[in-house]
Amino acid sequence: MRRGRFAPTPSGDMHLGNAKIALLSWLQIRAAGGQFILRIEDIDIQRSRAEITERIITDLKWLGLDWDEGPEVGGDYGPYWQSERLELYHEALVKLQAKHCLYPCYCSRAELLAVAGAPHGLASEGTAYAGTCRFLSEAERIEKAKSKTPSLRFALGEDATSFEDGIFGPQSFPPGSGGDFIVRRADGMYSYQLAVTIDDALMGITDVLRGADLLDSTPRQLQLYQALELTPPTFAHAPLLLGEDGHRLAKRHGDLGISALRTAGARPEAIIGWIAYICGIISKPEPVQASDLVSSFSLQQVARHPFILTQQIIRQLLPS
Repeated sequence: MRRGRFAPTPSGDMHLGNAKIALLSWLQIRAAGGQFILRIEDIDIQRSRAEITERIITDLKWLGLDWDEGPEVGGDYGPYWQSERLELYHEALVKLQAKHCLYPCYCSRAELLAVAGAPHGLASEGTAYAGTCRFLSEAERIEKAKSKTPSLRFALGEDATSFEDGIFGPQSFPPGSGGDFIVRRADGMYSYQLAVTIDDALMGITDVLRGADLLDSTPRQLQLYQALELTPPTFAHAPLLLGEDGHRLAKRHGDLGISALRTAGARPEAIIGWIAYICGIISKPEPVQASDLVSSFSLQQVARHPFILTQQIIRQLLPS
C-alpha cells in the first residue's frame, strides 16, 4: 500500500506555502487509496513549541486534510514526534559507524548552526564543507578531541546520484554535492538528514512530496538509505510559494499563517481552491473542498514554476 506523510516543524505557524505541500501530499496519497501520516519534526527541541503543534493540527483539520496515523490517531509506526524517536537515530548512527561511513569533525559550532532543522536548500548551509576533518590522522584527532567534542559527518561516496523526481523529472547530482554533511552535532542533536531518512524508512513511507527547497537534500538521503540498506521512497518536489521579494515565504513577509487567515474570516474552501488553482489542478480560483479534488488528481497536473504571493492575493482570500 502507498504511504505518504506531511511532516511539519513546529517552530512557526503553518503558512500558505506549508498548506500547499500538505494539500499536494495528501492528494497524492488519497488519489492512490493509500495511508497518510502526520509526523511532527520537533527534533530541534529548543525551537519547537507544543502550542504551535496544536495550531498545525487545528489548521489541517480546518482545511479538511485528515490523516490515518499520527497525533490524536496513533498507529503502528509511532512515536509520531521526532523528539520521542532519538533511540532509533542512535541505532542508525551505530550502524553507520560500523560501516566506517562517518568521521569526527572538530570545526567550530558557528559553522554548524543550520544542521538540525530542515535545510531550505543546501545553499542555506553556506559553502560546501571542504572535508577539512575527513583526512585527519588518528594522532590529529586525538589531539583535537582534548579541547573539543566533535560532531559526526557522513562521508559522501564518489559516484553521482540520480533519481526520478515525480514533478521535475530526471535529476542528477555530481559526486560530493554539498559536501560531507553532519548527522550528529557536537551537542548530541541529530541532524534533519539522518532523522528524516530513518523516520521515512521505519514508517514505511513510499512517497515523499515536499518543497523544492529540499530537492538538493535528496542525494544525501539516498546515500544514507544505501549505506543503511534501507528502501528509499519515491520523491516529488513541489515549487515554492514566494514573497513579493522573490524569496521563500518567511516571517518577514508578514502574517500569512493559516490560523491568522482563519481568524480574519477566510474560508477553508477558498484557500484550498486558490492553492489548487496556482498548482494547476483546477482552471480557475474558486472555492472547493480538498476531498472534491481527489478523484482527478495526478502529479502531472502540478505546475513546475514557483508562484509569487502578493498582498492583493491575500485580500482576495478574505471576505469582502
